[in-house]
Amino acid sequence: MGINVLYTMRNIIYCWKYLLALPHLLYFAFSNRSTKQLVNEDVDEMNRRCKLNKGLAYYLVNRKPYRNIFYFRMKNKWVKVLKWLLPEYSGFYITSNVKRILGGVFALNHPYGTILNAKEIGKNFVFCQLTTLGNKEHGQNDLTPVIGDNVSLGANVNIIGNIKIGNNVIVGAGSVVVKDVPDNCAVAGNPAKIIKYFNDEESSDSRSI
Repeated sequence: MGINVLYTMRNIIYCWKYLLALPHLLYFAFSNRSTKQLVNEDVDEMNRRCKLNKGLAYYLVNRKPYRNIFYFRMKNKWVKVLKWLLPEYSGFYITSNVKRILGGVFALNHPYGTILNAKEIGKNFVFCQLTTLGNKEHGQNDLTPVIGDNVSLGANVNIIGNIKIGNNVIVGAGSVVVKDVPDNCAVAGNPAKIIKYFNDEESSDSRSI
C-alpha cells in the first residue's frame, strides 16, 4: 500500500512539472524561426546521444541543466517568469558575454561547476562537469575563446584566453588549453598538446565520441 501511494505521488509531481512546462512550450511556439531551429537541433542531439525519442517538454522537466541552454536562447523579459516556474541548474552558468551558441548542444545531467564564457560556440557542442571557458585575467571579457563546430570536452577541461578551437576537436579530461587548436584533432594534457589527428572519415563522425 505504501509503495503504491509513493508511486502515485511521484506521478502527480511529474504531471505538475509538465504543467509548469506549458508556458515554456507556448513561448517557444511564438519564438522566431531561427530560435526554433536552434532549440530543435538541441533536442535532436539530446535524443541522439541519450538514445531517446522525446520532445522539448521532456528535457525541460527531466534534464534540469538543459533549461539553462533553453533560457539562453529565449532572450526576452518573460524568461524571468519561466525561470521561476522551472529554475535553472545552479551549478551551470552561461555568461552574458557569449554572443551565440549554435544548435546541437548536449547538456549532461551533471555539468556542475561549469562556466561558459566564450565569444561564440559552434554547433554540436558537448561538455561535461567542471568545464571552464573564459579569460586568463579578471576583466578581460573580450579575450575569451571561440569554439568551432563538433567540439567535445571531457570533464574538468579549461579553455582560456583569446584562442580558437577548430572544428571536429576532442579535448581530453583534465586538459588546460591556452593556445589555438586546429581542425580534426584530439588534444590532452596541461598544457594541452595534439595527441591525434583525424582523417576525413573519423572527423565526420567525431561528434559521436
